[in-house]
Amino acid sequence: MNLKPAALAAALLMNAAQAASLFPLQDVRLLPSPFLEAQQTDLQYLLALDPDKLLAPYLREAGIAPVKDSYGNWESSGLDGHLGGHYLSALALMYASTGDVEVLRRLNYFVAQLKQAQDKQADGYLGGIPGGKAAWEQIAQGKLQADNFSVNGKWVPWYNLHKTYAGLYDAWRLAGNADARAMLVKLADWALALSQHLSPQQMEAMLRSEHGGMNDVLAQVAQMTGDQKYLELAKRFSHQAILQPLEQGRDALTGLHANTQIPKVIGFHRIGSLSGDKQWKDAAQFFWQTVVDHRTVAIGGNSVKEHFHDDKDFHPMVQEVEGPETCNTYNMLKLTELLYEDDQQGKYTDYYERALYNHILSSQRPGTGGFVYFTPMRPNHYRVYSQVDKGMWCCVGSGIESHAKYGEFIYAHDGDALLVNLYIPSTLGWKEKGVRLRQETRFPDEDRSTITVEQGGAFTLKLRYPGWVAKGALKLHVNGKPVKADALPGGYVSLKREWRAGDRVQILLPMTTRLEQMPDKSNYYAVLHGPVVLAAKTQPFANEKLNFLADDTRMGHVAQGQVCPLEAAPLFVSDTKAYMDRFKPVKGEPLTFTAPGLVQGKDAASIRFIPFFRLHDARYMVYWQHTTPANLALMREATAKAEADRLALDARTIDQVAPGEQQPESDHFFKGEGADAGVSNGRHWRHATGWFSYELNDREQQAKVLRLAFSPVDAGRRFDIVVNGQLLQTVELAKEPGDAMYTRDFALPAGLGPKISVKFVAQAGSVAGGLYGLRLLKD
Repeated sequence: MNLKPAALAAALLMNAAQAASLFPLQDVRLLPSPFLEAQQTDLQYLLALDPDKLLAPYLREAGIAPVKDSYGNWESSGLDGHLGGHYLSALALMYASTGDVEVLRRLNYFVAQLKQAQDKQADGYLGGIPGGKAAWEQIAQGKLQADNFSVNGKWVPWYNLHKTYAGLYDAWRLAGNADARAMLVKLADWALALSQHLSPQQMEAMLRSEHGGMNDVLAQVAQMTGDQKYLELAKRFSHQAILQPLEQGRDALTGLHANTQIPKVIGFHRIGSLSGDKQWKDAAQFFWQTVVDHRTVAIGGNSVKEHFHDDKDFHPMVQEVEGPETCNTYNMLKLTELLYEDDQQGKYTDYYERALYNHILSSQRPGTGGFVYFTPMRPNHYRVYSQVDKGMWCCVGSGIESHAKYGEFIYAHDGDALLVNLYIPSTLGWKEKGVRLRQETRFPDEDRSTITVEQGGAFTLKLRYPGWVAKGALKLHVNGKPVKADALPGGYVSLKREWRAGDRVQILLPMTTRLEQMPDKSNYYAVLHGPVVLAAKTQPFANEKLNFLADDTRMGHVAQGQVCPLEAAPLFVSDTKAYMDRFKPVKGEPLTFTAPGLVQGKDAASIRFIPFFRLHDARYMVYWQHTTPANLALMREATAKAEADRLALDARTIDQVAPGEQQPESDHFFKGEGADAGVSNGRHWRHATGWFSYELNDREQQAKVLRLAFSPVDAGRRFDIVVNGQLLQTVELAKEPGDAMYTRDFALPAGLGPKISVKFVAQAGSVAGGLYGLRLLKD
């Protein structure tokens, strides 16, 4: 079928027809609320970022002298330019949400400077990847080496470029910048030319490396231009190793880097919508259902140390301090929006609300700004926040976007129906219908909202009946008169009439306090009131001084303070789990509760349960164990015994690497030749037919031992361990009994200095590794 672009665009739009559409951000304005405060804080953070520093990588790679030097941290250690793409998207979102003229000025300046960089390069390329042009030329020639997080030696280059693609698309879509549209098409044409001679097998090999939502943005270019070639390219950028199990309804996610997969799945859904391929959309829906039902904790987030762990074992979630990653939830909300537009099921709105209030809103530091990377679920741990001139992480990039688009999901329309999804103070202008309404509420501090029609018309107002409101408990009044709520939890209450200016709808949404068990049904419980996760500040160590602001080191995004023993954490103690009546609201303090007689542990009498989104700059409890008075001592003893060896090892550990896991390896400047990585029995490994290496930190120069973890399946492999350029030992892996992982310790010489390079070099005809763990230990 050879359709002209306009006809093809119409055909693509027909395939993409949705049951409902979210209102554009331009049509919604926030009113005073925690969300407006977060948006305003984000705006100040955005304006504090220096656009010339963010532009520096692009200009440098185009051969243009930058106005200023680049930022440091991730922006000058291989991922140069990724934050610039996020910044452009965030400016576009913030302009759409506020109409701020300074934001628009910066956006147009940023695009103009990027245009200079692209125009300097005849092939349409635009990126800040150090030495990227040479790597791309090799790839175009079919000279391809890819790993889980590198392509031809570059750190996730397609992931990096995707941020630029997305930024240009948003600058056109949300701010009307025509240059951004033309530049995006040129950049898409560059990708088409680059990949045209790569075989399907080569494409699949390249897509092993994290590549963001390349398939998604290319599908958006197809929809924007009406050109089928971009949709075909989007399909070529769709990772079959992930798509095929999902199409078969099979969860093969354990061990995978979580946020690598979510953008791919967003692309699967968009391609399925544009092409009319229901199987791709079903795969996306299956992924969403699997992650939300089996891999998501109470705040709406998922993953430990950035990876999907065993969905039947959530112990890592309470053991590790690197809990759910904020980027994951940012992308899960994008996927939720697409699924919702197809089918307005309550599970999508309930999840969206849960994740928005408890993860996204909680991930920005009030007042000063700053964003959270990992949100630990480990009892008694804490979070650290980025600083505007230091942290350049992925979660800063997604963070400056997330807090600029709170109006995105509040309202939707479907024919003559106006759907209210979230009870957030805001105004809406439905331009096509000439309708304006205003929503005023103190939700969730109060369990009600009032919607006033400011400009009327004939339409059906559909009010969401949240799943956390009991059947029959939702109450409605129209202009002061009670109206029967003709819906069940998870649906919508429909009010069809000729609305007049001044009409008022009041909705009562009674909230209850309840427990929610960890998804694997282990003995950990979160407390919720309505959709809001309640948590408690704790202070297990007297006079402790924690730094809640992250520095600019490669591991600065991890809260690295002392880990508290699990057995010392407060917990719920009662003879029965039916103890919700112990939770008592504190008079005059909305969404604040005590639980007299229920909590035991340090400072138990003073513990207060407050919304997690209001809890900052403190250690905290989100998940609580439960026991009876008779079993309290036994449970604490068992917990202490299980943790003793682990905490003792952590106390000796100076630095460590998780081989084969993206962020730990990149944070330790992984390099290699002939290297590969994978997962075996849920454990990540790294090996090489040539060599691979890491850079470790020993600031106080206390390192005595290098502890390495191996698997019996690699028996017979021979390789050298080289430390700071000197042979430490030649190793031949022995045949160990059984199939369990084992460790070997290697004594280190003195005087290695604060930086220690560890290199694993395969001997002739053999393989270096597989390495399953690496720790630098002191005495």
